[in-house]
Amino acid sequence: MVSFLLSLPRSPVSCFQTALGGGRSSSGHSANADNSTAKSFLPERVFEATELRLNRKGELEEVQREKGLNECGMVAWRVTMHTPEFPKGRRVILIGNDVTFQMGTFGVTEDLLFQRASEIARKEGIPRIYIAVNSGARMGLANEVLKLFQVEWIDETQPHRGFKYLYVTEKDYQQLMQTDSIVAEPVQHPVEGTVYKITTIVGAQIGLGVENLCGSGAIAGETARAYKSTFTITFCSGRSVGIGAYLTRLGQRVIQKSVNAPLLLTGYQALNRLIGRDVYSSNDEIGGIDVMHKNGISHLTVKDDIEGCEAILDWLSYVPEHREGPLPIMVDPTDPVSRPVAYKPARATEDPRLMFTGCIDPQGNWLGGVFDRGSYREAMADWARSVIIGRARLGGIPVGVVAVETRVTEAKQPADPAMPHTSEILLTRAGQVWFPDSAYKTAQAIWDFNQEELPLFIFANWRGFSGGQRDMFNE
Repeated sequence: MVSFLLSLPRSPVSCFQTALGGGRSSSGHSANADNSTAKSFLPERVFEATELRLNRKGELEEVQREKGLNECGMVAWRVTMHTPEFPKGRRVILIGNDVTFQMGTFGVTEDLLFQRASEIARKEGIPRIYIAVNSGARMGLANEVLKLFQVEWIDETQPHRGFKYLYVTEKDYQQLMQTDSIVAEPVQHPVEGTVYKITTIVGAQIGLGVENLCGSGAIAGETARAYKSTFTITFCSGRSVGIGAYLTRLGQRVIQKSVNAPLLLTGYQALNRLIGRDVYSSNDEIGGIDVMHKNGISHLTVKDDIEGCEAILDWLSYVPEHREGPLPIMVDPTDPVSRPVAYKPARATEDPRLMFTGCIDPQGNWLGGVFDRGSYREAMADWARSVIIGRARLGGIPVGVVAVETRVTEAKQPADPAMPHTSEILLTRAGQVWFPDSAYKTAQAIWDFNQEELPLFIFANWRGFSGGQRDMFNE
């Protein structure tokens, strides 16, 4: 998480270079920026971060200290970033797991810090960014009990037959009761006499057992409320398990790294043991981008953390600084507002995206589309391809876009490795039709745009819903 914080300040600088650059790349981003020009427009500080930590009352307070001195596996900052859209600064709350602290697991303290930081973002109406790299809820061990307990086997010579109970001696029991680490009852042992049969392990340390699940429920509810109250976005920079995966989904807007960043409910090794054979060879097979980007959970994919930082800032550039604030209007002087839409589709097989992105014709001339040149950003591109959704700018004003895919598309249903008799199914889908997944994608996009307070453009050219037997049965 510290390395992410160190890399994040580079992104506002990159944004200024992009905004002030001359030429444009094929993706629409400015290229070959004049670095000297960009630096002359840069504020003295483009990135300011103040760490937030829990005090003894369970409330957050600002603290100035060296990075890496956090006392738990969750860290949060109040950040001000000076971007081209908000050169005077835009505020965000940045929350992230510290995977170097007990593998980034969620304990009681981590849950409370997450909840308090998210509440600040929600109450102030400012974006909440969550960097997810974790191992789910913490299931710890009471080391003081681990050192002292003994086992009463059914047959000491055949341990595989199991045991009757766990126990401690009377001396050890008195020692453990000083910290209330266990609940036990006296029983008669055939050799040692009176011993204490362990019925419950509490542990001297808070946050070893089911109390962590209570905290997980609290932060799940907080994330659901935050999505409805402010802008939430999650960057899945590494493995995210259990409650970490739930938080990622509940925040809705997800950017996922293309390798070693699966979203998991259960790891592949546990699934292999459940099935009884080695079916899966990695977590990416069940939670990587080949699954999560194709089922609509991940909106965007990136190659590394730097690209992830840039994707977060690019997304934020379409969003108000705070709830019910003014939209960030960015007018490109090289692309005048009063201009004709020069692009006209020549064939039914042309990509409908060209209608609002524009393109270069065979003679090398630029044919402008509906929206500002280079401003369109598509999301959920690999899922439900019969609908196209994204964000763009019109006259510098950010807008949400929903369009119809007029061409024939293909939907792939992969074979289930756990069921050898299954095989991959490739479905051909007609254009201009709402299928169950694309109808849901449309609804999800409209809801997201509404939460982001963006004007909505719908390029409506539908023939209707698909209501075949498969559609009605499966979904």
